[in-house]
Amino acid sequence: MSTDTEPVAISGVTYQRAEDGYFDKRKLQRTAGFWGLWAMGVAAVISGDFSGWNGGIAAAGWGGFAIAALIVVLMYVLMVESISEMAAAMPHTGGAYSFARAAMGPWGGFITGLAETIEYVMTAAVVIYYSGQYADSIMKTLTNGFSLIDLGLAWIWWAVLFALFVLLNAAGAHVSFKFAIVVSIISIGILALFSAMAIFSGKFSFAGLFDIVPAAGGSAFLPLGIGAVLFAMPFAMWLFLGIEELPLAAEEAHNPEKDIPKAGRGGLLTLLITGGLVAILNPGVLGATAIGGSTEPLLAGFRALIGEQGAAVLSAFALIGLLASVQGIMFGYGRNMYSLSRAGYYPKFLSLTGAKHTPYLALIVGAVIGFASLFVVQFGGTTAGSVVLNIAVWGAVVSYLLQMTSFVILRVKHPEAKRPHVSPFGIAGAVVAGLISLAVFIGVLLNPTYTVAIYTVVVLYALALIVFAIHGRHQLVLSPEEEYALSGGLKSKQ
Repeated sequence: MSTDTEPVAISGVTYQRAEDGYFDKRKLQRTAGFWGLWAMGVAAVISGDFSGWNGGIAAAGWGGFAIAALIVVLMYVLMVESISEMAAAMPHTGGAYSFARAAMGPWGGFITGLAETIEYVMTAAVVIYYSGQYADSIMKTLTNGFSLIDLGLAWIWWAVLFALFVLLNAAGAHVSFKFAIVVSIISIGILALFSAMAIFSGKFSFAGLFDIVPAAGGSAFLPLGIGAVLFAMPFAMWLFLGIEELPLAAEEAHNPEKDIPKAGRGGLLTLLITGGLVAILNPGVLGATAIGGSTEPLLAGFRALIGEQGAAVLSAFALIGLLASVQGIMFGYGRNMYSLSRAGYYPKFLSLTGAKHTPYLALIVGAVIGFASLFVVQFGGTTAGSVVLNIAVWGAVVSYLLQMTSFVILRVKHPEAKRPHVSPFGIAGAVVAGLISLAVFIGVLLNPTYTVAIYTVVVLYALALIVFAIHGRHQLVLSPEEEYALSGGLKSKQ
């Protein structure tokens, strides 16, 4: 007969009893209302309006990118509603890991949580990369040519930005949410200013959207053919990737059951408007050919509208949009790693929170991994931005597919569960969102440009699963997510 001090073995894993004070050292603090959550969701994503998305035009032309974006919008609308339903039913910091743990057991939870870790850590690295590009371009203009990137010192930008935002996120959740509100408003303002200038400057042209010379069998609308739409979808995701992180703020929200679904809808609507304006106006000013290969498309757009010096000043504000996402995505990976560490899937020290009630060690470790990824890829002879971006996207679509699978399983197995928010699209919506994420997954798999990214993710998963099978599965702790899944919390009546 077991005692309170003995391990508990269930479903091929072993739960260790947490020592006294274990959870006292791992406390979060409730500080966020609706606007804080809305801002955190918008901040996490809005850098996608400033850089990264335009690679989809290079991959498929503007028409192909537009089709890809519409498909991706459908995926996010359906997925955000499905995730909001699960988040309201399971208001724990675990987010995707929590949903999959309840639906598919410890192994499903670990595989899903790891995918989300890859997504957010790599996304933070990509945004740092593009932030460095923007900052260096501004400095180069204002200093008559001095550039760290030209000197081969881009890593200095990365190190400085990672350090600053680890310190900001470690300062406390209340600081993080307030910062997110301020930078989200500034970012939306700079995008609105660019949109107005593009519309009223007389430099916007619809013809510019279709100036890519068609390949054999292509057309002005689809210069690279309909099949290229699949390759544009990962870049279209960049306009929305990260909005699904809101459930990770559940234990820091005052009313997560109500506010997370509302903030998800509000944030997605905001991003639909800003992303739509940028995706039409930015290439309409520059031309699709020019914008396709730019690492700073909005800055290039400002240059076309008002010249170098004026663009440098305005782009200093545009840089805030990129930095907003560094903040938002760091918050996401910090809480993701915290929840998996608190439950014992990751080393337990990563969930320590300290006096500020923030997972400061998880933030530091994620930043070190992100910095190392950029450094290895960039100085290994490949452009870091595109490779790391596609690692992030692949992690995202794996996470999306597993979350939508979890939604369907939970709806089927526990139709009686308490669900404070219900997705109006039901099981069908989750299935469609899952199939679209699977299509993106296949598109990345088939594109030879992404081979390095694919191999990297496969190796990461193989190593992680081996370590978990040998060691990690015997170190689990009955955290809130695990207790909820094991105690039958889903079976409570509405």
